[in-house]
Amino acid sequence: MSTEKTIVSRSLWAIIIGGMLTGMGNGSVFGAALMCLMGRGGFANWGGAGMDQFNPATFHGFIDWCMLVFGFAFIAILVIGLNRHDKIERQAAH
Repeated sequence: MSTEKTIVSRSLWAIIIGGMLTGMGNGSVFGAALMCLMGRGGFANWGGAGMDQFNPATFHGFIDWCMLVFGFAFIAILVIGLNRHDKIERQAAH
């Protein structure tokens, strides 16, 4: 049995940082597209101050939550992809 570290364990921080940066960037683009589509009319409050910026019932809070969800989704995508890549590499090495 090999004691070599997996690709995911060797690149954990790169996965977290890269996944959150990419995902949150895409979440903010999603929010901008949503604002262009519907405006702020669907939200009673902008929510840009204090803890309202994390309340999903406000526009700003909804976009912040979209960014977080997209970020964690991209982390999951990277982990799945790198695990599969690691599995293929280990099979090719044997």
